[in-house]
Amino acid sequence: MTDFYKLSEEDQVGRLYTLAKKSLPEWDIKNFKLWLLKYRENAVFGVRNLEDGRKYALRIHREAYHSDRALLSELQWMEALNQSGIDTPSVVPTVDGHLFSHVGTEDVPARRQCDLLGWVNGEPVGVIETGNSLNPEKTRQNYFKIGQLAAQIHNQGQEWSPPKGFWRHSWDVDGLLGDEPLWGQFWEYNGLNEQQRDIIFQLRGKLQKELTIFGRSTDRYGLTHADFLPENLLIDHGCLRIIDFDDCGYGWHLMDMATALFFLIGKPGYNPAYAGFLSGYRSVRGLPDDHLEMLPAFFITRGLVYLSWCHSRCETDTAKEFGPLLVSGIIEMARDYLHD
Repeated sequence: MTDFYKLSEEDQVGRLYTLAKKSLPEWDIKNFKLWLLKYRENAVFGVRNLEDGRKYALRIHREAYHSDRALLSELQWMEALNQSGIDTPSVVPTVDGHLFSHVGTEDVPARRQCDLLGWVNGEPVGVIETGNSLNPEKTRQNYFKIGQLAAQIHNQGQEWSPPKGFWRHSWDVDGLLGDEPLWGQFWEYNGLNEQQRDIIFQLRGKLQKELTIFGRSTDRYGLTHADFLPENLLIDHGCLRIIDFDDCGYGWHLMDMATALFFLIGKPGYNPAYAGFLSGYRSVRGLPDDHLEMLPAFFITRGLVYLSWCHSRCETDTAKEFGPLLVSGIIEMARDYLHD
């Protein structure tokens, strides 16, 4: 087999499209229209069942990214959030009653985990590549809802008793900044020069100490979405829903806030978004000022995690585009943070 990961993105998607078609009979969908929605970590395809008109999102997971136990746990938490009144995509069982299936083809390495989720209508609050083009008041209103949603998710995660066998990774000090971070060793990113790498190591050391001191009590740490990007937040007729729980796990609540605001730093939309998120969050769940003082540390940590992603996914167009921008932004933030 030709090395799949050395193929162009277009050729990879073509092979995954074939796998997607093969997977759909697992859900008794035999007459369908299929189109690509997103290809980053996973390949996500839109599906329309031509027999009843229903739409779905089909995820084909990256090879060996999550264990079966971790994926099952993600889907179980999504179902639990729905049952608690928090709108997440519905999980569609296979005809055999499983929450996901394994499907393989000759042209794609390994049998892939595939799951089918109910379609979510709406437009993203923003897009990483183009940012937020809304006026300040609309931005504040949207982020008020985003803050409320984050707080609701954190409350549910704190109160919920997971089923036996539940397991998700931890975005703790080790998972974010340890010797083997979950997304890879950001300090090995090949776009760093010697001076930048030295600053990165200084940041890592200070952040490790500060996050350890901050601690992991339940008022600040628990189950989190962990990918609270504006493109994962869809608004439809004033209603906000969140998608893409692929990275969910145990972590600091403030990291969801940092993620929601990260790509607005230095842009006109940041101040109304920050004000909206904070007031929305505090309308549902407490967020003490001394916790909020840690937000700059979580912004930098978020940047380093993205740099890890760019290092470990260096073959992708996204990594090639955003890696240099991330380095520039992180070094800029470091100037104030390291001298506090």
